[in-house]
Parts: sequence; C-alpha cells; structure tokens
Amino acid sequence: MDILIVEDEAEIAQLIQLYLEKEGFSCRTCRDGLTALQIFQEQKPDLIILDLMIPKLDGLEVCARIRQKPGTKDPYILMLTAKGEELDRIIGLSTGADDYMVKPFSPKELVARVRALLRRTLRQGGQSQIYRTHSFSIDLDQRSATRHLSPDKSEPLDLTTLEFDLLATFMSYPGRVWNRTQLIDKLWGDNFFGDERVVDTHVARLRKKVELDPANPTFVKTVIGVGYKFEDASHS
Repeated sequence: MDILIVEDEAEIAQLIQLYLEKEGFSCRTCRDGLTALQIFQEQKPDLIILDLMIPKLDGLEVCARIRQKPGTKDPYILMLTAKGEELDRIIGLSTGADDYMVKPFSPKELVARVRALLRRTLRQGGQSQIYRTHSFSIDLDQRSATRHLSPDKSEPLDLTTLEFDLLATFMSYPGRVWNRTQLIDKLWGDNFFGDERVVDTHVARLRKKVELDPANPTFVKTVIGVGYKFEDASHS
C-alpha cells in the first residue's frame, strides 16, 4: 500500500514515515498542498495523511479537490489537526476526510488507524463502497446489509435507514469506541434536537436484528461509561 504524508513539520513527517515503513508501507512525504495534489495525480496513493494547516493550499482545500477528481482510485484520507474543538465540524462539512487525529498523537495509534482504513474495501472512482467483516457486509451505494451465517449461507438484514447508518458507522471503524455525541453527529448532524440517550434506543433495535442474543451482544458492545464499539472476532 502506498501512503502520501502531507505535513509541513519535518520532524512529524519523518516520525510518521518511520513508523509506517516499519510496518511495511511505502511512503512519500511533501510539505505543501500544491505538491500534494501533483503527487496524487502522478502516483495515486492508497491513503493520504493530510495535515490541516499546510502552505499554499490548506488540508481542507486539498481534500475537497481530490474528492472532486474522478479516477480509478479514490484514496482514503486521514486528517491531522491541532484544532480539537473543530474536529467534528471539519469531518462533517463535506470535506471527504475518512478519519482524523488530533495533535499530539501516538504514532502507534496512527498506524492502527491507517490499518483500520485500509482494511475497508478500496473505493473505485467514487463508486460503491462496501464494508466487510467475517459476519457482515454492507454496501453503501446499494443501501444493503447482509449477515454471513456460514461460508455458503447468507441472509439480508431488514434495517431501517437509521439502523443501516448506525451499522455502517460501526463497521467503518471496527474496534473504535463511539460515544453518544459522536454517533449523533454521524447520524443526525446539526439536525438533532433532543436527549442523546435516543442513541441507546437505536442501538438496542439494531442488536435485535444482528445479534443471536441481544441481551448478550457479541458484535455491538457497550463500553461502560464511554459508549459503544463494533467487534467481529474474525473481521477482515
């Protein structure tokens, strides 16, 4: 997998490159937005680690321009930013970023995030995006969800729009813990008004459709005092 690191702070860029290359990734770095777009056109990386505050074109503009260019490969974009209080808005404002991390961050966590992104089915030219784990697959373009009961037996899941979006959110980052506020931002955005515990109701309904025993869930798990996470023991 080829990764482009767009970061104007040389020490941070070198640290990211060191950790990723130790994991077997092929990396290239650049320090400004215009160069990043040129490399994107020439080399078509699988994933771009993109700092928000870079010279010439900032990260948001670079991200937007990449998403406007149809092509054979649509890279994943991991945004880096020091503006923690604006993160949810940055990701929500149709920038096209797939994930984000706040500076300062753990290099090991960054590697884990990169691996989580690259486990997804790579998007081709903005077409259908599919998330797959051992027991489930979900097609964002077709709005269809499937449970895999065995290697040769599957069944469609009859989900409401909210249940589908909730499962898609969970499957997009297997193992990531989501709190209620983050899930509300993903599912409703700025249109939500009410008690955040409505999330619990939708999680309970989703469990009834995806768990063999909803009272003892094996996929959509509660993280006490924090929120929820999706786990599939053999996710790929």
